[in-house]
Order: sequence, then structure tokens, then C-alpha cells
Amino acid sequence: MKYVALLRGINVGGNNKVPMSELKTCVEELGFENVSTYINSGNVIFEADKTKESDLALKIEKAIHVHFGFPVQVVVRSQKNIEKVAKTIPEDWENEIHKTDILFLWDEYASKKSLRLIEPKEGIDNLIYTNGAIVWNLDRKNYSKSAMNRFIGTELYKNMTARNVNTVRKLFDLMKD
Repeated sequence: MKYVALLRGINVGGNNKVPMSELKTCVEELGFENVSTYINSGNVIFEADKTKESDLALKIEKAIHVHFGFPVQVVVRSQKNIEKVAKTIPEDWENEIHKTDILFLWDEYASKKSLRLIEPKEGIDNLIYTNGAIVWNLDRKNYSKSAMNRFIGTELYKNMTARNVNTVRKLFDLMKD
């Protein structure tokens, strides 16, 4: 079965440096197959026997801590999950005029109830909950008015990892059979 591991907070501002070639080797050493990485933000596609996603995340987190010497939070999603998330995103939500991010939530926050933790601005923030993720879209010219600029440091922010819409669509393409 195909999965993607999404690492939180690596290679940002020169901190928690994780070279993708080393990350690939680290994940291969866990016995996973057909391992590949996509861009420098910590996206690892791999194949494994059908396993609970939280168990896979824990296994990868432990290996990264041992290999790189610092903790990294990881969320794992199946190919089917990424497909559902990608297909939920409206086609016209992009990342040029708009800013569209997908927040992949840790299990304890993976419910529609998490939308209440954002406090979106009416007419500015567009939010969709789907399959353990929140799709957040706004017009870039409204960023300063958006709830997004107050999001950093919140409880929900600490319990998710974000990818932009282009990355999620590309991961979906890469995971197709």
C-alpha cells in the first residue's frame, strides 16, 4: 500500500536540516519499499504493508530522531486519503492570486470540530474540512485581514503540518498507480 509521510518543521530557516537523500535512506532502512522524496519540505512517498497510519508515523519519528539527533513530528496519510483531499480542493483554488494551504491534522485534531479553532474571517477565509485535513483558501490581497496571519502559535497550529495546494496536487500525481 502507498503512503506519504509529511514531516513538520524541517529545513526551515536553516533549522532542523534534513537532507532528502539521507531521509530517503533512513526510511528505506525501516524496510519500506519504493521510497522517494518530493521537494525539500519533507514529503516521503513509500510502500508498506497495510498498517495503521499512526503506527507508521511513530516508527518514522523514532528513526528520524535516532538518525538526525532531533525530534520531528510526522503525519502519515494513505494514497486514498491524499486522493480524497486533492479531489476536494476546488480546481480554481490555486497559489498565484490565491493562497491555498492544506493543513494535515494530527489524529486528535482530525475532525470537523477543528474548524472552530481557526475563527475565519467572513468573506475572506474559505475553509473546507476533509479526511483529516483543512483546505484553507484566501485571496492574497486579503492576507493581512485573514485569520491566517494570527494562526501561528495557536493550539491547532502546533498539531498539524501544512503543504501548499501545488505540493498536495503533485503528491497525488506521484502516488497514482
